[in-house]
Amino acid sequence: MQPIKNIIFDLGGVFLNINFQLTNSAFANLGVDRFAEMFNQHHSNDLFEMLEKGEISAPAFYEAFRKESGTNISDDAIRNAWNALLLDFPPERIEWLAQIKKRYNIYLFSNTNQIHYDAFMADFGKTFGGKDFNSYFIKAYYSQTLGLRKPSVASYKAIIQEQGLIPAETLFIDDTIKNIEGAKEAGLQTIHLVAPNTVLDLEL
Repeated sequence: MQPIKNIIFDLGGVFLNINFQLTNSAFANLGVDRFAEMFNQHHSNDLFEMLEKGEISAPAFYEAFRKESGTNISDDAIRNAWNALLLDFPPERIEWLAQIKKRYNIYLFSNTNQIHYDAFMADFGKTFGGKDFNSYFIKAYYSQTLGLRKPSVASYKAIIQEQGLIPAETLFIDDTIKNIEGAKEAGLQTIHLVAPNTVLDLEL
């Protein structure tokens, strides 16, 4: 095993606390009873995959969601329910991140979408005095701008190639096992971060 020089971090469940059940409950309250079958931590149907790969705009997503769910929910209601899963950035994890970037070349790779991105970036700025979350990384990669999602091997390889990384010297940390498996296939070293463990428990 080669020494680690680079780390690629996931976002949700690593730095940003999330709770998929809150979004599921919010949509249930709006009359969408089978939302968990459409989207959860381990599965996304085609509509959500398109959103997370930047292939559909937010307005088009809202319209398609109404059709797929057979509802007439407003854009604002959909956005608020969709964002309900986003919780907080624990300050101690951000302090840890600021220290770890002094020792490694660090990157971020998150499966997300523009709706969530706008929400959590605004929340981070409010919580941390206007700081930009992306500034902690050499580059932050988001699926909706990369056009690729984890666990696609091509998604990891795109980052490896763009940054000129040696996979064996690069560690990938994620809380979802299928993303870990994809990263291993791309040749990365991996850590599956399983709750209740957090980045504060890592020995790096």
